[in-house]
Amino acid sequence: MIPLAESTIIAGFLAFCRVGACFMLMPGLSSVRVPLQVRLFIAIAVTMGLSTYLWDQILPHADRSLAVLLPRIVSELMIGALIGLLARIYVMALQFMGAGIAMLMGYTGMGSPGVQDGEPEAALAGIISFGALLLLFVFDFHHLVIRALVDSYAVAPPGAVFGARPALADIGDTLGDSFLIALRLGSPFVAYALLVNLTIGFVNKLVPQIPVYFISLPFVLAGGLILVYLGLGTLLSLFADGFGDIAIGG
Repeated sequence: MIPLAESTIIAGFLAFCRVGACFMLMPGLSSVRVPLQVRLFIAIAVTMGLSTYLWDQILPHADRSLAVLLPRIVSELMIGALIGLLARIYVMALQFMGAGIAMLMGYTGMGSPGVQDGEPEAALAGIISFGALLLLFVFDFHHLVIRALVDSYAVAPPGAVFGARPALADIGDTLGDSFLIALRLGSPFVAYALLVNLTIGFVNKLVPQIPVYFISLPFVLAGGLILVYLGLGTLLSLFADGFGDIAIGG
């Protein structure tokens, strides 16, 4: 009975390493605004739920030898962190574009604490980031992450060695795809900023006696806010549609 109990504990700990590392980096649950105890209890609950489903795949790899167990713990941590990091990169791309949209509109001002990591960011970028996270949770994106954890045991069982080269390839592909879709989502604001600032520059050259820049700033800001009002729903909808294919499918 004692060896069986030890194997059970070791198997549960191996599952917790993969799930906990994923939740430590995945967007939303990894936020500084979520208490540490809440994250810990959620990770334990998900681990217990997945262990009952994947017990036959995890238990055979619960070796009590320290020389074998330590590399498996490190491998489990790296696999879970990779899954959470891929999802986080996708959300970070939208946060980057939200900051770019605020800068292009001239709506930077004094930064407020961010929703995800607490670092100061523009108010408009915070609204976009918060809306994206809320939409992803409403669409059960965390279920996609849990499903990716379940599928990962078929690709990388607990006894497998973590592949650094495929992991770097996945991170590179996710970075490229995420920032490409973020640039597409922010392209109307980029075009708006280019056209408006180019027009203001021409007017300033034609009428150098008038401080055109200071006069036009409220109008540029108002036009940008109208564009945000008309396009924010579509922006967030397209962002949510690409989550499963890029952040999880990658």
